[in-house]
Amino acid sequence: MTAIIFPGQGSQYLNMSMDFNENFDVAKKVFQEIEDSTQINIRKIISENPLNKLNQTNYTQISIFSASMAIYKSLLSEFGNEILKPRFLLGHSLGEYSALVAGNFINIIDASILIKKRGELMHSSIEPNLSGMAAIIGKNADFIDYVIKKNNLKVVIANDNSPMQVVVSGLIEDIINSEQVFSENGVKRYVKLNVSAAFHSNLMNDAQLKLINEIDKINFKNSNIPLISNYDSVINSNLDSVIYALKNQMANRVRWTDSIKKLEETDTTQIIEIGPGKVLSGLIARITKKFDIKSIDKIEDLKKFD
Repeated sequence: MTAIIFPGQGSQYLNMSMDFNENFDVAKKVFQEIEDSTQINIRKIISENPLNKLNQTNYTQISIFSASMAIYKSLLSEFGNEILKPRFLLGHSLGEYSALVAGNFINIIDASILIKKRGELMHSSIEPNLSGMAAIIGKNADFIDYVIKKNNLKVVIANDNSPMQVVVSGLIEDIINSEQVFSENGVKRYVKLNVSAAFHSNLMNDAQLKLINEIDKINFKNSNIPLISNYDSVINSNLDSVIYALKNQMANRVRWTDSIKKLEETDTTQIIEIGPGKVLSGLIARITKKFDIKSIDKIEDLKKFD
């Protein structure tokens, strides 16, 4: 049994998926559809990175989504549903929208419109340089939660990525002040991230409410492929549960470690990561050794299906 997963923000790089755009008509069509619906020249951003737009949240998210969908649709055209045939779908933060499209919960145009809005809201949710995030390497989420509560720190866990990597969010002042406390509690690496705001925290509450208004406008459909949601790390087949989890995703913790552990409980043996980079494959390898993991990022990766 196979699970398909899609990456989120941070996986972007110059020219990602452009080899698929140049060699697969279906990939060109994906980019054209998304560019038409968003009025953003996504391929120019990916291939040229004008004004560093590729690393600006309001453009990063739609660019990664487009790249992931171009690769996914190319895979489908090359190998068909019988080869991929996922039993479960997952995506990391932004990647959950790609998973929703892959499961036919939502069409690619509606997803594009939502992601454009999501990126804009997250980019402008709080004044620049007032909030941020930091990665803590070498400790698990339970330990980080304990240190936060014990010391009344004003940061929260944003991403539980693996037992060796946890990301916290908060106001810049609190991110800076927390470093010393974590260091005193045995944390060896505390890396401040180059992001525009404190994603997946209560500082996103207003943005999340605005996004919920947009989500309510979209026509979702039932799917026969269950989704493991970031918000609750539960296997969701019920459409109402999938939408509820999506609505609550932006201002709450990404429970990636728990999601992969939930997948461990199933009969899944293979995971295919589709999209730019191999970040998720690396994280999963730190969580469990159960799965055979394939990353499909470039055209030469298609040989993994031979």
